[in-house]
Amino acid sequence: MTRWPDAQLSTFVRFVASEQAGGKLLIACTLLSLALTNSPLGADYFALWNSKIGPLTLEHWINDGLMAIFFLLIGLELERELYVGELANFRSALLPVFAAFGGMAMPALLHWLLNGDSPTQAGIGIPMATDIAFALGALSILGQRVPLSLKVFVVAFAAMDDLGAIVLIAVFYTIELSVGYLLGALGVWVLLLMLNKFLRLMTLLPYLIGGVVLWILLLKSGVHATLAGVLLAFAIPFSAVDGDADSPSHRLEHLLQRPVGLLILPIFALANTGIVVGSDWLQQLSSSNSAGIAAGLLIGKPLGVTIFCAIAVLIGVSRLPADLRWGHIFGAGLLGGIGFTMSIFIANLAFPDDQTTVNASKMAILSSSLIAGILGYLWLKFYDRKAGRASSKGA
Repeated sequence: MTRWPDAQLSTFVRFVASEQAGGKLLIACTLLSLALTNSPLGADYFALWNSKIGPLTLEHWINDGLMAIFFLLIGLELERELYVGELANFRSALLPVFAAFGGMAMPALLHWLLNGDSPTQAGIGIPMATDIAFALGALSILGQRVPLSLKVFVVAFAAMDDLGAIVLIAVFYTIELSVGYLLGALGVWVLLLMLNKFLRLMTLLPYLIGGVVLWILLLKSGVHATLAGVLLAFAIPFSAVDGDADSPSHRLEHLLQRPVGLLILPIFALANTGIVVGSDWLQQLSSSNSAGIAAGLLIGKPLGVTIFCAIAVLIGVSRLPADLRWGHIFGAGLLGGIGFTMSIFIANLAFPDDQTTVNASKMAILSSSLIAGILGYLWLKFYDRKAGRASSKGA
């Protein structure tokens, strides 16, 4: 693993801390949303999110607008990883890259085997996602019992996982395409890149204004508007100089971490986890789509991550960090089965006109994510204890 300078390690520690706090608040908001939806206030709760504000409903403003800021933060985190993090060193980056690919391919395959050529095959992207906030939250409970390099590995492969989900959304979940608006959006993005690469403009305001224009054009183009956040992130200047807190990308990432974790994602949870648990809830969970989601998150994720990491090591393109064992990698794969935020986001895109299937998908996501989190925590807790005993005997 790459040895991070103190300044970069400090950034990583702040990032982990913010994800932990956000994960706890996400759980609270999810429980509140479930309780309100299944209470006598359920109809009013749904009506609130479906109320119109200008051209969009409140739920659409959240999913298309606020979530663009979430994707902006993801883009900034990816940019940091590519410049100074675990993905900066090509050989070190290949292990989480292989992990992310396996953690997307295997769940997609399992879902397709159960849903291929059926009305629910569009849900193939749902189990491919990993919720980094909850995965790190589970690791944080384990504290010093797991190596720091495992947390770095999880952050790196979850970041690549997010990148894969972004590509998936852009390619497969675009319903109608307006070429004119799309070309306009690309033109704005190229202009922002020129401000960065050629003029080296280090003031944030022009990039943020350009980002708003980019978001509007993408919204009208038919491509999901949240992608504006990722495109904007890679147009904002980043300095790889150790400890350069004046880098616009560094400053914006630091500025957004708490609002995204403590405000935007909890609001998203309130608006999107309103699941009606009816008398047919067991039937919904036993549908082929729900089974595909559960199989993908609970079986596909850990197997895909572990198998593809093993392939990377066997063919000699990467190696395991000195303080990690294969049990750690499998445990990380189990935690990768916590789909939650991104999985729910993709479920909304996969079945835009079928609220019943969306509701069943969310139920499968929540139950599978809960099981994956518990299994991952217990596996790493007892595996690390066993590994510690083995080390003591060896000494």
